[in-house]
Amino acid sequence: MGASDMMGTLQRRYETFFASRPAVPFAVAGPDGSAHLLGGAEPLFTIKVTDPRGAKALAGLDQFGVAVAYLQGWLDVEGDLAAALRIRAFFTDRHPIAWLGRFVPALLRGRQEDDRRAISHHYDEDSEFFLTFLDSRHRCYTEGVFASDDEPLEDAMTRKMDLALAAIGVGPGDHVLEVGGGWGAFAEHAARRGIRVTTTTLSRESERFLTELFERERLPVRVVRQHIYGFRPDHRFDAIVNMGVTEHLPDYRTTLRKYAELLRPGGRVYLDALAMRRKHLSSTFMKRYVYPGASAPLLLHQYLRQVARSPFELLSVDDDRHNYYLTCREWACRLDAARDEIVRRWGEPLYRRFRLFLWGSAAGFDTGLVQAYRWVLRLP
Repeated sequence: MGASDMMGTLQRRYETFFASRPAVPFAVAGPDGSAHLLGGAEPLFTIKVTDPRGAKALAGLDQFGVAVAYLQGWLDVEGDLAAALRIRAFFTDRHPIAWLGRFVPALLRGRQEDDRRAISHHYDEDSEFFLTFLDSRHRCYTEGVFASDDEPLEDAMTRKMDLALAAIGVGPGDHVLEVGGGWGAFAEHAARRGIRVTTTTLSRESERFLTELFERERLPVRVVRQHIYGFRPDHRFDAIVNMGVTEHLPDYRTTLRKYAELLRPGGRVYLDALAMRRKHLSSTFMKRYVYPGASAPLLLHQYLRQVARSPFELLSVDDDRHNYYLTCREWACRLDAARDEIVRRWGEPLYRRFRLFLWGSAAGFDTGLVQAYRWVLRLP
């Protein structure tokens, strides 16, 4: 397909897409340096075509095809990438076969094995890669809680850890179960205050990192690499903490039943998660390249329906969407600042994949496409 055909397709789509919404001006530049402006003002970003396959992807108006072209380097974006990702609906994302493929593996392998593979796909990258963009104090991979938009990420994460501890009401000597240990943010924060923690993970890399961390720091934390559904300790815990793992446990009824089994009467559960209004609205790119498997954003209304059918009391719900936007924006900025190191150590494709993921997440929270909540449950 020639450049003129591609631009004709984009121009027609631009006129249709922005007929009933505020226009976003942007430019498309060909390999020869020629540029075409879409919209009548200074472009917020420029899509650069570096390979004929990139031009074909743009002309196809397919969101997943454009994302793959960016990952392969056939397309690039100069300027405000977040602005480009805010109008991702400019490109359609209809992939029924891929949508069906989200569920078939779980049926064939079983839920716990499918979850293990999905978690490993994302979290078994080298831990040092994630540390290039996470906060330097806690290494927390969920949203912070900000006092102001310009507060340092590290302070927002400390506030979040303190809020979680206050929410579950534990103190020295108490024993907390953490679902999903990540890089030890909550477990280390709690253990330094004399609280015993058992933390679970499905990632081998996370298990290695956590075990070395807590042995080195001599903290009272036990690391267990096991699915929470299969975890059967010989005692109940004083509290449970789940930071950002509800998305990977979309069977709310089974999960709440497991919490009730693991928690002592009177104990509390602290949780936070990103959410959407429809359970399987995640893009094809997200499901293929970021979080494969049966994971899905929280559906708060469905979750609360299951809470109402469980023995748990709901103590509080807080809106964390803006906090998650600020967090993802800061992660994305730190990722970009570390670009040269990331490309040198782990390659350009990994950098581009996480750049799309983090800036796209920030845009999703900013526009309201994605929500986020933290909430607290109590077992009477």
